[in-house]
Amino acid sequence: MKFIVSSSLLLKNLQAISGVLSTSNTLPILDDFLFNLQDENLVVTASDLETTMTVTIATTKAEEHGVVAIPAKILIDTLKTFSDIPITFTIDNETFGIEISAGEGKYKLTGHNSDEFPKVPIQENTTSITFNSFVLAKAITKTVFAAGNDELRPVMSGVFCELSPEEFIFVATDAHKLVKYKRTDTPAESVTSFIIPKKPLNQLKILLSHEDFPVQIDYNDTNAFFSFENVHLACRLIDGKYPNYEAVIPTENPNVLTINRLSFLTSIRRISLFANQSTHQIRLKISGKELILSGEDIDFSNEAKERLSCNYQGEDMEIGFNSKFLQEMVSNIDSEEVRLEMSAPNRAGILLPVDEESKNEDLLMLVMPVMLNQ
Repeated sequence: MKFIVSSSLLLKNLQAISGVLSTSNTLPILDDFLFNLQDENLVVTASDLETTMTVTIATTKAEEHGVVAIPAKILIDTLKTFSDIPITFTIDNETFGIEISAGEGKYKLTGHNSDEFPKVPIQENTTSITFNSFVLAKAITKTVFAAGNDELRPVMSGVFCELSPEEFIFVATDAHKLVKYKRTDTPAESVTSFIIPKKPLNQLKILLSHEDFPVQIDYNDTNAFFSFENVHLACRLIDGKYPNYEAVIPTENPNVLTINRLSFLTSIRRISLFANQSTHQIRLKISGKELILSGEDIDFSNEAKERLSCNYQGEDMEIGFNSKFLQEMVSNIDSEEVRLEMSAPNRAGILLPVDEESKNEDLLMLVMPVMLNQ
């Protein structure tokens, strides 16, 4: 098995799929890339059992087809040191010995038998939908940060996707914050829903946000398959019933704060530096046309207070929030102004963009308050 390929092309594609590799693998073979030489193309796969990513790379020259597993870390670290030069891989199909020739250098390492490498799930009884890459990247970006990390509640560790002929909805929550992102410009043929884990979504977010191209998603009861350009990603869906998220979104919120998003965000960032670093609690005191943001850490005698002008309709109010959650949510809104709708200090607050970028989309963020120490 022998082929010649551009070092920068190979590195770029390996880096695109390397995020799938886990740092704590139960199977040593999962520390490898699977190289499969087919005709003039090199098909490279990375997997962690749950998520599998494949890229197809054009070679300059290919002789003798074959399959081998190559240690990922040493290969990527080596490729990073080269300028854009052609490199030759010569692989012994019997011993899996690998020789890499680049310029005046020769490098040898040992590969592994490909038989132990996990197989890519087969696409059976799938339904298809096609997304625009920017639309899908935006839907993921707006929601994935709110997904939970609790292993006891696996359904909340992914993003819930609801597809229908009228709209698609992405929802993520960890019980402290919730994000619902809806669009009406990418209809599906039928009504369906599934939960996609966080890891493959974070991979997709990186790859989809740079260029405009179609992304085909094929899904069945157990897996979702994403295909675009020379990349194919397969991931196992999270099994279980997603909580009724609509039930927790309060509908009666008479107290409405409208404020410049950037000044609100920078103020939260500053105040959070002086707040308790374990609770991250900050206080919002709203009355008339002003908002007073404050935070304190009694243990270190740190405290901060800022006054911001705002537009407020409702009763005077004092409410506490986790500054990390609030900061994360406000930074994921794109509009110039944000609206915070509240009913009471012990009820969830709703964050909304004041002007949607597009009439086809609808973004709602919910953040639970924290009990204030008087």
